[in-house]
Amino acid sequence: MCATFHTFAANYAHAGRTAESSEVVCYNILLDMQRKTRSRARKPIKKAGPKIRIVARASLPTRFGPFEIIGIEGGSEQESAVALVHGPIRKGTPLVRLHSQCLTGDVLSSQRCDCRAQLELSLRRISASPAGILLYLPQEGRGIGLMNKLRAYELQDRGMDTVEANEELGFEADSRDYTFSAEALKLLGVRRVRLLSNNPDKVQQLESAGIRVVERVPCRPRTSHQSRTYLETKRAKLGHFLEGL
Repeated sequence: MCATFHTFAANYAHAGRTAESSEVVCYNILLDMQRKTRSRARKPIKKAGPKIRIVARASLPTRFGPFEIIGIEGGSEQESAVALVHGPIRKGTPLVRLHSQCLTGDVLSSQRCDCRAQLELSLRRISASPAGILLYLPQEGRGIGLMNKLRAYELQDRGMDTVEANEELGFEADSRDYTFSAEALKLLGVRRVRLLSNNPDKVQQLESAGIRVVERVPCRPRTSHQSRTYLETKRAKLGHFLEGL
């Protein structure tokens, strides 16, 4: 820009103008160009999304017992959850499970992970407790999405573990964020929980978001031989409480 400025000034002076007047004209032209560039680059201002809200609720009989199913949404597609509620959750301290969606495990009964076993154990334990909530969250593959999760499976078939595969794809070992989960619990009137989990990061994130975890309850269903390597990786690399594997 500096070279263009002085070249323009010199040419303008040859045309019978003084260097001073040419610099003034050149400055105004460059300033106008910058304004136009900024105008083109300016992004539209995003409006604040709607507050977290309940969009639907209904009864849901299951083989584990009766629940109320509640749809919860926030300001984006990622901010959504399905809550299965049992009992008077605003009285006392409910048993709570934050369960990340797992199509391959929850639906297709994959034995690469223990997700379905944890889901069924959680529903059974919550149904047997005085009050409880299972929050089902759209966090496939620890937050990387279904297609990337399948890519991670492909890398695991070549010898990587679950953490190495996620990182090879450019993701964190665990990309999940539980801020929205905490807000969903508050929306349901819950600020103290007994958390059904082996994951210390869930405890820390909920506490940081204003949910008091008064007790961490282990979630240790029976697991298959095929999932043992997966669980060992979670224990060794993600710090999950899985002693005695």
